[in-house]
Amino acid sequence: MIGKLTGTLLEKNPPEVLLDCHGVGYEVLVPMSTFYNLPAPGQQIALLTQFIVREDAQLLYGFATQPERQAFRELIKVAGVGPRTALAVLSGMGVHDLAQAVSLQEGARLLKVPGIGKKTAERLLLELKGKLGAELPGVRAHAASDAQADILQALLALGYSDKEAAAALKALPQEVGVSEGIKLALKALAK
Repeated sequence: MIGKLTGTLLEKNPPEVLLDCHGVGYEVLVPMSTFYNLPAPGQQIALLTQFIVREDAQLLYGFATQPERQAFRELIKVAGVGPRTALAVLSGMGVHDLAQAVSLQEGARLLKVPGIGKKTAERLLLELKGKLGAELPGVRAHAASDAQADILQALLALGYSDKEAAAALKALPQEVGVSEGIKLALKALAK
């Protein structure tokens, strides 16, 4: 198992990088969150990796942080989600956003990722619940009550963006009921 590579970055061609490790060039597929934080070619880098062996290929996936790699490992355990889809999810949203979407059961956020349909989003929310967030260092798990999740879904259904709805939800008292919470959130958003 190849767990980490340290070497000189030779080429950057999204989503792939070529990494020279003491004369051996490794082609590594990375999520865009890692790709955007890479230095210019010729610089030294270190990537945590996940080695995937298939019948027709041996692929190496690289990550800048441990939470990214752990999220990737959890994603590929979900039925119907392969490494390419997992890479697309991590490219489309950060680990923190993914953990928040799972803990708040926000399927709409997952649907914004290219290649993720409604059934896949529902499966991800179901199978990752409780697995993503708390175990990932640096990611705060968001334990939202059912009422808060319902309020958030109502705001999203009314056409508010994820950011607007999340900001309105944060301003609400912790143990507010659904109908009262929606009223308060709408008042806050109207200002």
